Amino acid sequence: MSNDSYDLVVIGAGPGGYVAAIRAAQLGLRVACVEKRPSLGGTCLNVGCIPSKAMLQSSHHFEAAAHEFALHGVKVGGVEADLPTMLERKNRVVHDLTQGVAFLFKKNKVDHILGHGEITAADTVTVTPENGGEPRTLKADNILIATGSEVVSLPGVEVDEKRVVSSTGALDLQSVPERMIVVGAGYIGIELGSVWRRLGAKVTMVEFLDQCLAGMDAEVSKQMQRILQKQGLEFRLGAKVTEARLTNSGVALSIEPRDGGEAETMEADVVLVSIGRRPFVEGLGLETVGVELTERGFVKVDHEFQTNVAGIFAIGDVIGGKMLAHKAEEEGVAVVELIAGQAGHVNYEAIPAVVYTWPEVAAVGRTEEQLKSDGVDYRVGKFPFTANSRARCNAETDGFVKILADAKTDRILGCHIVGPQAGDLIQEVVVAMEFGASAEDLARSSHGHPGLSEAVKEAALAVGKRAIHI
Repeated sequence: MSNDSYDLVVIGAGPGGYVAAIRAAQLGLRVACVEKRPSLGGTCLNVGCIPSKAMLQSSHHFEAAAHEFALHGVKVGGVEADLPTMLERKNRVVHDLTQGVAFLFKKNKVDHILGHGEITAADTVTVTPENGGEPRTLKADNILIATGSEVVSLPGVEVDEKRVVSSTGALDLQSVPERMIVVGAGYIGIELGSVWRRLGAKVTMVEFLDQCLAGMDAEVSKQMQRILQKQGLEFRLGAKVTEARLTNSGVALSIEPRDGGEAETMEADVVLVSIGRRPFVEGLGLETVGVELTERGFVKVDHEFQTNVAGIFAIGDVIGGKMLAHKAEEEGVAVVELIAGQAGHVNYEAIPAVVYTWPEVAAVGRTEEQLKSDGVDYRVGKFPFTANSRARCNAETDGFVKILADAKTDRILGCHIVGPQAGDLIQEVVVAMEFGASAEDLARSSHGHPGLSEAVKEAALAVGKRAIHI
């Protein structure tokens, strides 16, 4: 076997790709991971999940010091936002974590190959260096496509990453804009809008649909919109952007009602376009080897993540479903375990989604609207954080926990949380759903007092109409 022959070649070193490569190496496979970006970790680690959470945390601390410490008897004067230091810290976090992935590759003997990977045969990946060097040919028993997704563009709006920015540019603004318009009120738009609103920008969210956080439980969406409006975000729902024009003072956006009506012009210093992401399949050579795509351009796979071409697999954003880093990771582990002859599996009903605003939003399983649409007989248990003692102590009482359970079996079908540390609290329900637990199982489990997690217990009790503290 030559040095360029592998059991598995992974194209893409994002969360799905690098986790798959490491797990495959643990299983004894000889693995190479091809990535065109100089640093590992993909969009999530380099220009997505990680830098955005670093900025969310820094901006949260700034807002707490400026507006919330006094409530706790902590007097602070002259609080200022030091944006260069925030950006430097964000970049340092990204650097340290990308280096951490590189270390894990070395530790697990995964070959990291820098360049653009193209599938030129069912068992061959040709890697072209980004600097234009000599292409390298890799032979592979199995090929895994883990190329993720890219930002969706908006017709009539050209992104220059200076005044009209994608999420990438929004994480690297060198000054706080006075006015920012965010086109798209989904997870990413609301998180980044929150960052710049906290730092002093006047932020307006323009959304085509009638609700923010589309796809979330409707009650959660409405509650979060009220909370975010109270914090200072403005919302223009049912509106569409038709054009963006650069002006001497910033950007002029042409906006009109989605259902018809008179157009208007809104002006901003910076416009963030955040209307979604699409699978990245360009230049992969899929048409050369005959890999089929869906009507929406995703790579089509079977229940074992294999494409219609034997030996070529795909995971993560590029195959659709929830475009979440941890979903891609689970698929990466499952597919290589299947390749190695084990029993890999992903339970899509128990994959959480988290919005890292403050308060946080977290969800797992089905929404109430989905259950109604499917004709499922269900029961609802809700408990507000205003009645939770720890939330009261922390002065963080916005939100609630909502648990949906089958009316006959009591099995948990979904959980939706708006509140402090919702992203951590949801994990208890994720584990419960993995084991097919009932609301009664959660209700009968002891929870430490005083703790935020008691709100989860009380919501489970409320499914049986026996919550104690409300």
